[in-house]
Amino acid sequence: MGEMSSFQLGVVGALFLSVASSVSIVICNKALMSNLGFPFATTLTSWHLMVTFCTLHAAQRLNFFESKSVDTKTVMLFGILNGVSIGLLNLSLGFNSIGFYQMTKLAIIPFTVLLETLFLNKQFSRKIKFALFLLLVGVGIASVTDLQLNLVGTILSLLAIVTTCVGQILTNTIQKRLNVSSTQLLYQSAPFQAAILFVSGPLVDQFLTKQNVFAYKYSPLVLGFIVLSCLIAVSVNFSTFLVIGKTSPVTYQVLGHLKTCLILGFGYTLLHDPFTERNIIGILIAICGMGLYSFFCTQESKKKQSPDLSLVSQIKDKDTTQLLGHPDKESHEAKKSTKDSVV
Repeated sequence: MGEMSSFQLGVVGALFLSVASSVSIVICNKALMSNLGFPFATTLTSWHLMVTFCTLHAAQRLNFFESKSVDTKTVMLFGILNGVSIGLLNLSLGFNSIGFYQMTKLAIIPFTVLLETLFLNKQFSRKIKFALFLLLVGVGIASVTDLQLNLVGTILSLLAIVTTCVGQILTNTIQKRLNVSSTQLLYQSAPFQAAILFVSGPLVDQFLTKQNVFAYKYSPLVLGFIVLSCLIAVSVNFSTFLVIGKTSPVTYQVLGHLKTCLILGFGYTLLHDPFTERNIIGILIAICGMGLYSFFCTQESKKKQSPDLSLVSQIKDKDTTQLLGHPDKESHEAKKSTKDSVV
C-alpha cells in the first residue's frame, strides 16, 4: 500500500509539473514570438533540447541520477523520430489553417488508441472511449474555428500524426521494456533530437517565415526571453517523458488538451484574447470528458489491483498455515515417540 500511494503521488507530481511548465512556456513563447517578433519556432526547439541535454549532463556529473547505456541504434532512431515529428508539426501549422492544425492535434488520441490496440493488444473500455470522445468534442468546439484543406498540408498533418503517435508510444515502451527511467531516456535521446532540429530548424523556419534566424537582430530583451524559454523547456521535456513513462501516451494527450483549455483561459485573462460563448461551452465539455476519463481510469485501475491483492492475501494465508502446521506436526511426532518409549 505504501508503494502504491508513493507511485500515485509521483504521478500527480508529474502531471502537475507538466501542466505548470507547459502553460508557462506557451505564455513565454507567445510573448517572444507575438510581441517581440521572434518567429523561429523550430530552431528555438533545437535550442531547448540542447539546453536540456546540457542540464541533464551536469546533473549526471553531480550524481543526481545514474546514466544507463541503451542500444545506440534504438536511441538514435527514437531521437530522430521525435525530432522529425516536431518539425512536421511546425510545417503542418505553416501549411494549414489554425483550425485544421488543431484538428491534427485532436486526431493524435484516436490514432494512438488504434495503434496500441492493433500492435500492443491494449484494450480500451467503452467508458474510456466515450470519455475521450467527449473530451475531443469539447476541445474541438473550443479551439477549432476554420477548416481550410490543401493537399500538401493534409499530407504533412498525416505524417505529423503518425510520427507523434509512434514517438510517444515508444517513449512509454522503451522505458518499460529496457527498464530505464524517464531521465535516463531523455539524457540519451536529447542530443539526437537536438541535432536533427539544429540542422533542419533554420531551413524549416526560413521556408515558413521567409526570414533567416542567423540574420535576426537579437536585442537583450529577446535574448532574455530565449534563455527563459530554454530553462522552462528543461522542465517541459523532463515532465513529458516522466508523464508518458508513469501513465500512457493517451493520458499524456488528455493532459495536453487540459493545457489547451488552460491556455485559452490564461489568454483571455492575462492577454485579453477574444473569448466567446463557444469557447466556454467547449472548455466545459472538455473538462467533463477529462473528469470522466480520470474517474473511469481510476475505477479500472482499482479493479485490476483487487485480484492481485487477493492473490497476495491467499499466498500469505497459505504460508501462515504452513508455518503453523509444522509445530503441530512436530508436537504429534513428539507425543508418538513418548508413547513408544513408555511402551
